[in-house]
Amino acid sequence: MTAEPFRIAIADQALHDLETRLRATRWPNEARGGGWRMGTDLTYMRALVDHWLGAYDWRHWEARLNRFAQYRAEIDGLKIHFLVEPGSGDVPLPLILTHGWPGSFFEFDQVIEPLAHPERFGGDIRDAFTVICPTLPGYGFSDAPAKPLGPRAIAGMWRTLMVEVLGHERFVAQAGDWGAIVTSWLALDHPENLAAMHLNMMPLRPHLGPETAPLSEAEKAWIAAYKKRWAAQGGYFAIQGTKPQTLAYGLADSPVGLAAWIIEKFQHRLAEPAGSLSLFSMDRLITNVMLYWLTNSHDTATWLYHAVTHEGGLGLGPGPDGRGERVQVATGFAFMPHDLVPPPPAGWPERAYNVVHRTDFAEGGHFTAFEQGPELIADMREFFRAYRP
Repeated sequence: MTAEPFRIAIADQALHDLETRLRATRWPNEARGGGWRMGTDLTYMRALVDHWLGAYDWRHWEARLNRFAQYRAEIDGLKIHFLVEPGSGDVPLPLILTHGWPGSFFEFDQVIEPLAHPERFGGDIRDAFTVICPTLPGYGFSDAPAKPLGPRAIAGMWRTLMVEVLGHERFVAQAGDWGAIVTSWLALDHPENLAAMHLNMMPLRPHLGPETAPLSEAEKAWIAAYKKRWAAQGGYFAIQGTKPQTLAYGLADSPVGLAAWIIEKFQHRLAEPAGSLSLFSMDRLITNVMLYWLTNSHDTATWLYHAVTHEGGLGLGPGPDGRGERVQVATGFAFMPHDLVPPPPAGWPERAYNVVHRTDFAEGGHFTAFEQGPELIADMREFFRAYRP
């Protein structure tokens, strides 16, 4: 299987159309004192659009993204976009990084080069990785499937990409959000290829049945805390998992609507009190949104939610002995205190994964590579040293 070189080159007409739409925005009403408590803050969005029109330069960010070698390869009938940054030294370890929603491969923009070339950033060249960063089907510059495709099927595509397209028979992986779910299925279905994985979210639920150990008090308390947080923050999942097409009309037509839907998720998943977005520059937030807007891919990106809502794919089933399936690939976790899902207590991850490494970060939220890049890199280097040839 072969990959064809790819370069991002957005037509001027698309940028002119975007500007026209931004200038014609019809703003919504906002309840007194509503702000971020009721959704995306109106004052912030007005400031963001002013920045988008007056200071943001897509061509600058397009050139920055194009500093990496990019390709598209046909896998299971879909052209999949990915970038490759060959690592320094004689034996860089192949590493696949997988993004989630509402992110993109741009989430890893600031960590790819330090991972591939540690010696350029004060590190040891023996920690170098060859970094492969694909775009999920239906997102950005990857083709969309004809109908919703679940994470387990994507995991098989990632195995094809790494082994048959790129020739890496043995590799490691890092991911969060949907990427962590895809990577977990990759570990379960293809352990002969995945040497180890590092996740900043525990994605797959363990099977709980009569043959499994009873829940501890700490696990019961954590499940209650998780349900409380999810009840307040999980509305987007219900919408995208049931009626994504209805949402799609507004977000495909309005760049401000799309930005408001996406950026609100960043606001609620960061390592600062609600109401602050200082961890993320407007330029970076807008660039992530642009990868959805310019490719008109947000609707197909949400199909993952529809797939797991109707077909499953977020939990492990019972094993032959009734005790439940378990991922046997060596797993390292990095848990963030302000993630959408609270860090689980000891014992819960071990029900589903072969946990050999765990770090509980003092700061950080859902978008770990964006928020805690240097800390994430350090934890990955430490964990993966044991799995180098």
